[in-house]
Amino acid sequence: MVLLSLFVLGGVGALIGRKFDRFANLWGSMLAVAGSVWGLAFASSVLVSGDVNLQYAASSLPLLPISLHIDKLAAFFVFAISLVALFCSLYAVGYVKSYYKRYSIGSLSFFYNLFIAAMLLVVTASNAILFLIAWEIMALVSYCLVVYDRHDEANVKAGYIYLVMTHVGTAFIILAFMLLYGYTNSFDFGMIKAGAGSVPQLAKDAIFALAFIGLGTKAGVIPFHIWLPSAHPAAPSHVSALMSGVMIKTGIYMMIRLFLDMMGPLPVWWGLAVLIMGSASCVLGVLYAITEHDIKRLLAFHSIENIGIILLGLGSAMVFSSMHQPALMLLALAAALFHTLNHAVFKSLLFLGAGSVIHATHTRNIEEYGGLIKLMPVTALMFLVGSMAISALPPFNGFASEWITFQSLFHGAATAGPVGTWVFVLAIAALGLTGGLALACFVKAFGATFLARPRSDEARHAHESSWWMRLGMVGLGTLCLVLGVASAPITQALQSIGQSITGAVETATRVSALQTLHVGSNYAAVSSAMLFGLLLIVPMGVWLVVKYGVYRQQKESLALTWDCGTSLNERMEITSTGFARSIVMIFQGVLRPTMQKRLEYSSTAASRYLPKSREVTLTVGDLYRKYTYNPLYAFALAVSNRAKVIQNGSVNSYVLYIFAILVITLMVAV
Repeated sequence: MVLLSLFVLGGVGALIGRKFDRFANLWGSMLAVAGSVWGLAFASSVLVSGDVNLQYAASSLPLLPISLHIDKLAAFFVFAISLVALFCSLYAVGYVKSYYKRYSIGSLSFFYNLFIAAMLLVVTASNAILFLIAWEIMALVSYCLVVYDRHDEANVKAGYIYLVMTHVGTAFIILAFMLLYGYTNSFDFGMIKAGAGSVPQLAKDAIFALAFIGLGTKAGVIPFHIWLPSAHPAAPSHVSALMSGVMIKTGIYMMIRLFLDMMGPLPVWWGLAVLIMGSASCVLGVLYAITEHDIKRLLAFHSIENIGIILLGLGSAMVFSSMHQPALMLLALAAALFHTLNHAVFKSLLFLGAGSVIHATHTRNIEEYGGLIKLMPVTALMFLVGSMAISALPPFNGFASEWITFQSLFHGAATAGPVGTWVFVLAIAALGLTGGLALACFVKAFGATFLARPRSDEARHAHESSWWMRLGMVGLGTLCLVLGVASAPITQALQSIGQSITGAVETATRVSALQTLHVGSNYAAVSSAMLFGLLLIVPMGVWLVVKYGVYRQQKESLALTWDCGTSLNERMEITSTGFARSIVMIFQGVLRPTMQKRLEYSSTAASRYLPKSREVTLTVGDLYRKYTYNPLYAFALAVSNRAKVIQNGSVNSYVLYIFAILVITLMVAV
């Protein structure tokens, strides 16, 4: 409870001192830092000791005991949330200054601290009612953060879509828990787990479908993701980092808790369905990211992609659990958890880097950047580290978790039977394609943002971030390297989490699982050797250059780049649109792009074949909105219009309706 109290104290204190922007910012941020450090220490103690911490407080409501159960799985997510919150809170000290005298800093700090506390409560609640209350608090507080910059109409609209979708998802989760309560007579997770064997298989299938839709909506799984690309960019950047880095993972947490911990044994088709949804999410997520030129929307679509990769590991674990292969199940679950942690780190780093760029240029349009590496070298370096990590390039952490995910998928393709094999092959192809497209996307994002020449006045006058902001980015960038090099021990530690939630595993099985991780251990050894070699070679090379003056003996001359006699300027650079166009056209059957051209000619007749200017606009429509949500909206509107006929304004009719419903209810009850 001390952990939650620190965040509550930070939020309430900032709200009380809301008239003093500097005090509210420092108080809220520093208490969030203190709470995050406490959370890291507490979660680490649970993960290392293996003890289960149970805090219980009685309630006057019979269905709502306030119980917090912290096992290794909950501790892992507490660790991930606290880790990201620590560096985001440090970053916020410098970043929030841009909101001084324009918005209430006390309100921002209040909602920010309450948001972190709500996420921690979600992953530690051991009662479905308490979980849903914390889930709802998390949704409402994050909505307030999304619409914090309320002067922008697009942010208000994004917040409205988010609020609607998150409540639709919550409705599905409530239905799932109500079905569980109907067969187990309890909302307590322990009692549900004990009574899950009495639930008929058809009811279990319905619970799985309802829970996956509800939790998948929060996680941003395609096609339930429609809120995510607009809501994440709307929030302040340190909040976007938290939402994308850890908030959407609360849906993953409850999937693991519900499917692998409480509802076993599982039918094979559950895991195969998760694999299919994960494959679609990672491929389509990265395809839509390539088409984006809003830097924060681009990163938001990559969150959908990485949630898909996590689902590939989780789906594999569910399949292996159904096939009674605990060693492979532990491998796949470790891959899912490892990528959950890795994505939390590198995606938060990228959002903080994007926030620094936006803070310096006052625009989110990548087309208006360029040349920022000279003006923002630390931000550029950290964004490059995050780009390499999310593109799964060694020795950074993204490569480690995706490599282990590949291992689990290949094992599944070899053991899952005829139908399962094809699903695993599809998942392998999807993950391979996703990796290549992600690399192309971040070549575009980094190159168009930081390289070449500035393409706008804002980019020409950009400046490096404050040291608070750089501190947050450097901390996360360092973790990207550390987590990649230390992948083998981390994977084994994550395997113990799987053992703790799925029951005891025999010694022979544990040995088999460790043998399965042999390739991952080799990777860690190679990465460690590479890092050790770099630590020796680079300082030695610098020393040789300084001592013997290799470069001092060379003559340097500066000259303009020859360009056939024309002046070299920023218009000759390849743009973000031009870079993405070839990839978009390759996948035009899926993306359905539209292209508009506008040509301007001079007035002379001789120039009618040579346009004075040419403008090409490449647009990719929102297919999910067009083919899924718009038809649903039209259908609901049509039904509502038909239903209006019963609202005739007659009190007598309304009394008759009430009487009829009462009679029907009594008949059903009797």
